[in-house]
Amino acid sequence: MVKHRRTVETLEPYRPGKPISEVKRELGLTDIIKLASNENPLGCSPKAVEALIKRTREASLYPDGNCTELRNALAERFNLDPGQFLFGAGSDQILEIIAQTYINPGDTTLTCWPSFSRYEAVTRIMDGKMVRVPLKQHYRFDLDGILSSITDTTRIIWICNPNNPTGTIITAEEQKAFLEKVPGNVLVVLDEAYYEYARGGDYPESVQLLNEYQNVIILRTFSKVYGLAGLRVGYAISSKEIIELLNRVRGPFNVNAAAQAAALAALDDQEFVQMSVRTNQAGKQYLYQAFEEMGLEYIPTHTNFIMVNVEKNSLEIFRALLQKGVIIRSGDIFDMDNWIRVTIGTPEQNMRLIDALKEVLNR
Repeated sequence: MVKHRRTVETLEPYRPGKPISEVKRELGLTDIIKLASNENPLGCSPKAVEALIKRTREASLYPDGNCTELRNALAERFNLDPGQFLFGAGSDQILEIIAQTYINPGDTTLTCWPSFSRYEAVTRIMDGKMVRVPLKQHYRFDLDGILSSITDTTRIIWICNPNNPTGTIITAEEQKAFLEKVPGNVLVVLDEAYYEYARGGDYPESVQLLNEYQNVIILRTFSKVYGLAGLRVGYAISSKEIIELLNRVRGPFNVNAAAQAAALAALDDQEFVQMSVRTNQAGKQYLYQAFEEMGLEYIPTHTNFIMVNVEKNSLEIFRALLQKGVIIRSGDIFDMDNWIRVTIGTPEQNMRLIDALKEVLNR
């Protein structure tokens, strides 16, 4: 047997939400709704679909390895230099690139828990160590706890804002005070996958801080509100110096041509984005009211998902809902054993979720 790196033995494969096709095959069901992976229930922009179809006719050609058109469009939108952007096959790949660029064996990274599991995975793949700081009251990131955990071996701090799975945010004021105290030799990754759902109010506009802090990387994605999760397009925004380093690690042609075309068209359809946000807000209020009527605790969210305490084993509830054709996310993977995470869907999907949940919980 070929010898492998011992680190690999300590890793757990990522556990994705169950696909609709698998549930249909396993349970013999034909009517399934998936509220497990925080996908946009409205799909994606018709402009993106049109661009996708057009680009597939040129499938024999390599993609633009520089993502030039998408890069220039985002640079214009944010009033930044095109050299301040890096693109990946989803934010997941960019997390890997960041880890490969900055983590040496024995280095540590910091985040709060529960949060997005890939931070720990990419750290350990590079033989680094993840230090988890528990969330503080109201399931929010404990920035003071993170600051007090910084040591000479700390290389990266991962901040998920809004946080997945709790949906809570770090405010603009909190983030600014935090960045002031982080040593300049520690990289701060601000993962803002749900930015479009959270923006406004106290939520930070992190791009405005890039000139002030040279140790910050912002992550955004086309997988959530833009509805292009199946095409895998994410991007990082940072200083030109950091992006240049990340580009040395990034493989060629890592974002396929069809994905680039669809993302560019989706970016141009802000009307679809606004409609998606409005649908999400309405669904959020409906689910809040339903959970309150059922006497269930939930965490108020700034995203397109809600964590709700079902007061029973989450895996049992997951399986029971699956039998009714409703796919959700069990909280056990986040060490929240009595909680489930549900994506906010269309009005019809939300009503079906509540009806099924009432039956399962006998409420």
